[in-house]
Amino acid sequence: MTSHRGDARAAEERAAEERAVEQALALVARRPQAPYPPPDRSGEAGKRTEPGTRTEPGVHPEPGTHPEPGKRTGPGTHTAPGAPTSSAPAQGDPGAEAPEPGCRPPGPVSRNGSASADAGPADTAPVHGTGPTHDPTHDPTHDPTHDPTHDPTPAPAHGRSASPHAHRPRAAAWDGARALAERLGRTAPLAAHRLPLDRALGHVLAEAVVALTDLPSFDTSAMDGWVVAGPGPWTVREGEGLLAGRGSSEPLPDGHALRIATGARLPADATAVIRSEHAHCDEAKGLLHATRDVVPGQDIRPRGQECRSGDELLPVGTVVTPPVLGLAAAAGYDALVAVPRPRVDVFVLGDELLTAGLPREGLIRDALGPMLAPWLRSLGAEVAEPRRLGDDADALREALVTSDADLILTTGGTAAGPVDHVHPVLARIGAELLIDGVAVRPGHPMLLAQLPDGGPCLVGLPGNPLAAVSGLLTLAEPLLRGIAGRPAQDRYRAAVHEEVHAHPHDTRLIPVVHRDDSVVPLHYNGPAMLRGIAAADGLAVVPPGGVRSGTEVEILDLPWASASPWTEGCFT
Repeated sequence: MTSHRGDARAAEERAAEERAVEQALALVARRPQAPYPPPDRSGEAGKRTEPGTRTEPGVHPEPGTHPEPGKRTGPGTHTAPGAPTSSAPAQGDPGAEAPEPGCRPPGPVSRNGSASADAGPADTAPVHGTGPTHDPTHDPTHDPTHDPTHDPTPAPAHGRSASPHAHRPRAAAWDGARALAERLGRTAPLAAHRLPLDRALGHVLAEAVVALTDLPSFDTSAMDGWVVAGPGPWTVREGEGLLAGRGSSEPLPDGHALRIATGARLPADATAVIRSEHAHCDEAKGLLHATRDVVPGQDIRPRGQECRSGDELLPVGTVVTPPVLGLAAAAGYDALVAVPRPRVDVFVLGDELLTAGLPREGLIRDALGPMLAPWLRSLGAEVAEPRRLGDDADALREALVTSDADLILTTGGTAAGPVDHVHPVLARIGAELLIDGVAVRPGHPMLLAQLPDGGPCLVGLPGNPLAAVSGLLTLAEPLLRGIAGRPAQDRYRAAVHEEVHAHPHDTRLIPVVHRDDSVVPLHYNGPAMLRGIAAADGLAVVPPGGVRSGTEVEILDLPWASASPWTEGCFT
């Protein structure tokens, strides 16, 4: 009987999670979806007006500087030209949609993680559910997947009342949290700017690349050899022949041959090109003979073979790689219209962190500061040097309200301990808490919030290193992809080489390495460990309850797993 009740309770919890995620996704979907605003081609230079405020025209006058199209109306806000300044419908607007029952409209989060105190009953229903549900049948001290950074029932701090965020609804489902993060990013795309080709690498196209000319734009020789007209043998014409960039447009009479170099423009009425190794020149008689049959059109690149003027070569959303730069240059482009790289601020929290030397006297090395910046750059972001704020609530508040980044990441402080300040500070500044806890191990106490007045999103990562990686891949990566307009990775599955144990109710992310047609789970995969992920080329998404050997699971590739050598240089 107990087993049936437990199964029924688990089914009810999963159904509630799914409903909450659907409601939140519906909420985000109703926010205005603005396309990339076109770059202002007036050429005016932007300027900074005050800390946290930016007023700019559309075109980057000097790529690599911060001014971009659009305007920041307050700390952390970014309003694209022509885009609405608020996601909420205007009062009295007949087209405005009312929130669905049980779906919390945008608004500041109270200190217990729900909507503001004056909200009605429907408004205080959890969007995703947050925080874990205690399972009396599960002893976390004997569970290798237990994440010690999160205690569902923390004791009150000395001399203070219980934690303001101690009683949270259930955590968001992992796949629902990822979907919401990406969708949220796509509701506020960055305004486009024009970049010269030498500064466009790694950006995402905001306008399609359309051929400005035929490629090739004239008939050219594909080989070094002889250009001939009519049947042979051919009379050899005197002179140095035709060279690339110096070809003559004079017709070639029938029965004549002329030396030609690769890439040279063909004369009118040419029949074919005979490669040097397939031709014999009788200098005494001045005749050229072919040693193989000659087919009309052979070794000629005809005009428009690759594309015709007006053909779309690359669609919006294409990441600019070295071959993309080459194609754009060949098609006549000097610059590309692209999405700016999302700018990210990283705030490292914790008084116990050292920046150099060996751990000592209860202090540990900061592993996240050195890791996050290059990781975020590999995702296409522009990252400021991480700032170490310690366990200082006032410093965190000041950093949040003055940041003009497009995304803020914090490390640590997302649980309910006496110096975990992220939740109280978000409540203090009136942020909207969208996700507070995700049903994933490690990384359960991650969060996603929207700063007030249309400000940037904030992803709160747990302090344990592998738990932070989980939060990075669950929330930050899809959010950045949405902001930058990058296409999602093709989802794929691979069989696990051995049985994988998992949490009874939560998804688990396990570092793996590819071996032939399967993936091998790596050891050292605890929340505080990096040894496994350092050797991995992906993470396996293991469903609740675990999987048997040979079962196919979804794989999240790490950014550098299949990267070309240029990747790091591209984003730094």
